[in-house]
Amino acid sequence: MEKIDIKTNKRADLIDITAEVEKRVAKSKITDGVCFVFCPHTTAGLTINENADPSVKSDIVQALNKLVPANAGYAHSEGNADSHIKSSLFGASLSIFIAAGHLVLGTWQGIYFCESDGPRSREVWVKIIQEK
Repeated sequence: MEKIDIKTNKRADLIDITAEVEKRVAKSKITDGVCFVFCPHTTAGLTINENADPSVKSDIVQALNKLVPANAGYAHSEGNADSHIKSSLFGASLSIFIAAGHLVLGTWQGIYFCESDGPRSREVWVKIIQEK
């Protein structure tokens, strides 16, 4: 298992970690298999989405903030209930195929770490399994 360290700078942000995950795939020397990416945080998550136009990231953050606003009278008393909800909407893990030694992603797809309660020091875990 490999770890990716992430420093977030905003309360809510999508950070493209595709290149970091791809580095772990290359290091593994596995040519065909599956890459599992896991987020061990309850106020952050993972998603795959477009990484060509940066406005997509800001649109997602804005839409989430409208859908799940901060301080909307939640019972959770730490002031970050919206972050927990957003994390659940994204999910904590991704499974990505590996073929010919590379992640199999669509033309415009990238892997994003989705911060909802930053800024913080975070980590993502990567596990690569070879196809038998």
